[in-house]
Amino acid sequence: MCGIAGIFHLSGKPVGNNDIKLMTRALAHRGPDGEDVFVHENIGLGHRRLAILDTSPKGCQPMPSKNGEWIVVFNGCIYNFRELRMNLQSKGHEFISTGDTEVICEGLAAYGPKFFEMLDGMFAVGAWNTSTKELWLSRDRFGVKPLYYYLKNGTFLFASEIKSFFTQQSFSMSVNIDALNEYFTFQNLFTYRTLFDGVYMLPQANTVCVNTSTSVVQHHSWWDYDFSAPDQGISFEDAKNETQRLFANAVAKQMVADVPVGSYLSGGMDSGSIAVMASKHINRLHTFTCGFDMSEVTGIEANYDERRDAELTANFIKSEHYEQVMNAGDLSWSLPRLVWHLEDLRVGMSYPNYYISRLASKFVKVCLQGTGGDELFGGYPWRYYRIFKSLSQQDFFNQYYSFWQRLVPEQDKSKLFTEPIWKQVNAKEPREIFEKVFLFNEKLQYDTPEQHINNSLYFEIKTFLPGLLLVGDKLSMAHGLEERFPFLDNDLVNFAQSIPVKHKLGNLELMKKIDENDYRDKKKMYTEYDDGKNVLRRAMESILPEKIVNRKKQGFSAPDESWYRGENANYMKNLLLNKRTVSSEFISAKYVEHIVDEHINKKINHRLLLWSLMNFEWWCRIFINGERVS
Repeated sequence: MCGIAGIFHLSGKPVGNNDIKLMTRALAHRGPDGEDVFVHENIGLGHRRLAILDTSPKGCQPMPSKNGEWIVVFNGCIYNFRELRMNLQSKGHEFISTGDTEVICEGLAAYGPKFFEMLDGMFAVGAWNTSTKELWLSRDRFGVKPLYYYLKNGTFLFASEIKSFFTQQSFSMSVNIDALNEYFTFQNLFTYRTLFDGVYMLPQANTVCVNTSTSVVQHHSWWDYDFSAPDQGISFEDAKNETQRLFANAVAKQMVADVPVGSYLSGGMDSGSIAVMASKHINRLHTFTCGFDMSEVTGIEANYDERRDAELTANFIKSEHYEQVMNAGDLSWSLPRLVWHLEDLRVGMSYPNYYISRLASKFVKVCLQGTGGDELFGGYPWRYYRIFKSLSQQDFFNQYYSFWQRLVPEQDKSKLFTEPIWKQVNAKEPREIFEKVFLFNEKLQYDTPEQHINNSLYFEIKTFLPGLLLVGDKLSMAHGLEERFPFLDNDLVNFAQSIPVKHKLGNLELMKKIDENDYRDKKKMYTEYDDGKNVLRRAMESILPEKIVNRKKQGFSAPDESWYRGENANYMKNLLLNKRTVSSEFISAKYVEHIVDEHINKKINHRLLLWSLMNFEWWCRIFINGERVS
């Protein structure tokens, strides 16, 4: 885990040594263990090191291949690096380190950029070919590690975080209005642009080449999820056993480190399963849980504190367990710091992630995370059943799009944006973006309920999951902590995609009999049929306490609906409805006042929208106005 950055002057202009150092130092939090740069003529590469594998100087970057053809900067961890090293040694390649970076260098020397497709792990790589004078960038299958780029006036910049670009005179800051519209539709970005105009995220499972002739960066995708060909012949028992075997292998692979490894532990099955498996490899595993002060919380949010169930699992495995207890006042202190590190605004309430990763970083350098299990094994059945009996592709799009307008529906956009901004907005684009996610994969079909559910799994793992991964990376690396995701193991993902829907959703056949036009049946659909991840539950029942295996699905979230109406109401109003409010250039103050009023007076729960409005306000203060975060 590290921070990487680069400058490539396509015009041939020399790169200044200080320029690449400034880019690299902007990422110091990602790599507190070391810094180095490579500069030659019109190329500069920089690296901040978080030493995880081979913590000696032999693992330092930028790292050259033995033949001098490649110079590599790399962020991430390759879990199959030992097998790849043995393969390369059989071809005559020699190694002086015991880490994974050198394997990438020699792999590129042996196979060229196709070598990226052989990697099992999380990675963002910048590789300079000294012979062809080409810069190659690549990113892992699932998009765990971020990598941004910016091309303007003959200068190409890339980095793990956008703040690195602010150190360069060639970078100019302006807001991408189309991305802003996309964000306030989905609370996410499904495209690869950002709120920073001209700054793009390299797509996952992509390798690109930049040379002096490049005018537009062409993306080259080499892998995609595929739920379209499930193995209908596999028995439930065989699916369960293979899931358990591959999951155990995945956790074992991701334990590789030369530094302490711990595990997050919520009250749920996914993180609990990982902690149990990890405890088989580490005596007295460190585990970490985030809980909430519930003294002023009412309604459904009263069940959000997961500490008791987490303590059950911690006691079961006899881990060294630590808890972070948050209260309403923690929002105001953390929000500007969170936005500074996140930069690329995504998904919902994430300040608990900031606090829990800060806690974990005091004890370990690597922490295992349960993200990915829901998206692979069908953990959100109330979403899939909304489009269960869609009759056609267009009917599927209509029903699912209405659900994924998480923040502001299309009919309210003219009220959301100020008049000058609304004139620049392409109102139809979010729907087009939504459909393109599906249309990217020609294998998807829309004829049966099972196909509709598999299409939903495809959509969520392509859109919602990358948002979660981005938040996880940025907020853990804010504290120099590496997060790993055992569910996102190449072999486990490949198998999970082949498991038929009937094994993932236990009530599939019952659902086929429900009349969606009957209100009472609809209510039953969204409440009683919380039956996701069926095969995963049965796979984990032999290793977890029964209460944890059969626990109802619950997201990791603070009780903000209550807190926004109570202790945080004044903070929210002072931030969003003030003469100093910077975002009022883009967002209508009248609309915000209406949203705040509806929420505080318990007319509508606007917690997701209010979170995003506060995030965007701090984004404007920090990245437009230049307000410093201490």
